[in-house]
Amino acid sequence: MRPFIIRQLLPTILVLLPLFGAALVACALPPDARHDYLKRIKNSGMDWLILSLGAILFLVQISLSWKALRWKEHNFDESADRWLNHLAQAAEWFPLLGLLGTVAAILQTFNSINGPVVTPQEIIRKYAPAITATGSGLLMALLNILPTWIVSLGRDIIRSMAGNPEEEKWGYLK
Repeated sequence: MRPFIIRQLLPTILVLLPLFGAALVACALPPDARHDYLKRIKNSGMDWLILSLGAILFLVQISLSWKALRWKEHNFDESADRWLNHLAQAAEWFPLLGLLGTVAAILQTFNSINGPVVTPQEIIRKYAPAITATGSGLLMALLNILPTWIVSLGRDIIRSMAGNPEEEKWGYLK
């Protein structure tokens, strides 16, 4: 039973933690803010770009994380580590993409304001969509830094459960 927990169950649970974290973040948002965000991203090309690239990067990292958490013979499969590190670095670009989308939307907002007198409500209504790109960039950055952290933490947990290499010699993990 212990080998199954160490080699299969624990890596699977650990890899699912970032998905659980994403669901918690989504649930923790105020319902009105979540609804408004989902309504506004429908027409935002920058949000779709950020969310699509972020989701692809996240799924690749999740599969590499599962591979990196697999206990093999006397150690972990470290062949995915290099790629995980590169992809975690790529996650740093999402807030910048979000900021770029926000600046572009602000420029578009100011360009669309007509007339000498503009009400604050009109400015807020036109400005609000600009903030979604920032939210999308931050969300994808958060999600895409979790897999590398999970691998680091998960390996420590698995090592502590696996015990010392002497136990493996006597067949406990075979």
